[in-house]
Amino acid sequence: MSDASVAKLIEIARRPTFGQRIISWASRPPGRLYLPACALAAVVLLYEDSMPGGHLPSALIGLGGGALLAAMGALRLGIALTVARPMIRFYWLRWITAPLIAAVAIALSLSDVALKARVEASTSDLAGVRETVSSSTTVPLNGAWFGLYPLRAAEAEEGVTRFTVEGAGLLHTSGLAYSREPLATEIFLPGHGSVVYEHISGPWYSWTEY
Repeated sequence: MSDASVAKLIEIARRPTFGQRIISWASRPPGRLYLPACALAAVVLLYEDSMPGGHLPSALIGLGGGALLAAMGALRLGIALTVARPMIRFYWLRWITAPLIAAVAIALSLSDVALKARVEASTSDLAGVRETVSSSTTVPLNGAWFGLYPLRAAEAEEGVTRFTVEGAGLLHTSGLAYSREPLATEIFLPGHGSVVYEHISGPWYSWTEY
């Protein structure tokens, strides 16, 4: 047998199987690609949460990416617990970073921190728009940015100023609303058509037209 044939046989014999590759991958702690990807998915979901009524593209990307990363993390952890427990103990900080990122993102989402902060940062510019809108009129704004929101239009009705936010809403048109008087939420109000309000903070609400 020639030296070339022997070298080929050695190369084939040493080639790891798919299962061995999976075990080798899972035995290593989360690294430079996985953890930044988890952080990016969290940022995308917080951006979605900062839009009144949500934002469909970022919701699909964030939820899809987050689900994929969570599945990869669970698979990796399960294999590592079986064959590489010392690696988990040694690199424990890297192993818990991804769950911590997920926990922080969920906590911020449930408390609407991103939405409240974005509205607060836009309040003064939105107030300027509100002063130009008279009762029963609609002012087209053509996606111009006011504060941190691109607005499609603004209108005043029944003592409430509504701002239609460009791209806001998952399946229905959504936006922001300002009302000096408290508004009932999660119900249809007389005189407001098919609009349902949700309270954000102070005189600010989000609205969705069904």
